[in-house]
Amino acid sequence: MRQIVPGLLAFVVTALLGACAIEPTGVGKAKDTTKTFGTVVVDAGHGGKDAGAYRRFGGAEKIATLDVAKRLNQKLRESQLKTVMTRSSDVFIPLDERVSIENSQKNAIFVSIHFNDSRRRGIHGYETYYHSPNARELADRIQQKLMTIPHSANRGVHFASFRVLRLAKYPAVLVECGFLSNRKEGGAARDSEYRELLAVPVFITRGHRPLLNRPAKGRLPVSRLPLCGAIRKHD
Repeated sequence: MRQIVPGLLAFVVTALLGACAIEPTGVGKAKDTTKTFGTVVVDAGHGGKDAGAYRRFGGAEKIATLDVAKRLNQKLRESQLKTVMTRSSDVFIPLDERVSIENSQKNAIFVSIHFNDSRRRGIHGYETYYHSPNARELADRIQQKLMTIPHSANRGVHFASFRVLRLAKYPAVLVECGFLSNRKEGGAARDSEYRELLAVPVFITRGHRPLLNRPAKGRLPVSRLPLCGAIRKHD
């Protein structure tokens, strides 16, 4: 979850702020397993004492992320992929432990599920983050599939230095599944059918791998600069 402060053009400096989300020249590459992966590490953001965002419309982020992650996990397992969940209940898992879990797998990819937040209730839409260039194509495809959800708004694909992305040995993406602070998206996030709908676009199976080999008809916009007024909460 990020909280967006209207009118600011730089990140708010806090003690928890990680490296600036500007893609550096020569950024390290994770091993490219996007066409060979046999394991998907599914990460439900926040948990336990870390509730993430909490809004009257959407409730606690940690509850919504866990529900979507469980649904995604089930779909992946049904497709005969091995899955590992960083958490399967309402417990707190430190970021470094999540990194350790993802990097201990073999031939894997990593998908982290989050919901967004803003002080401006009108802001809405989906966005996907990556760090390694080898994860960009995966992020593109997930974002494109999110755009198949009715009335979806495209907030794009962005480079970011979130810890679980920048320290990953394998392609890793973080998906923001809408804004809990938005009346429509936050209210929908409480609905089980909507959470099921969210899990489908993130669903990556062996059968989808050929999609990763084909160039996108229209590449989604990538941000190489800090998003307007974003307060980073994932580092």
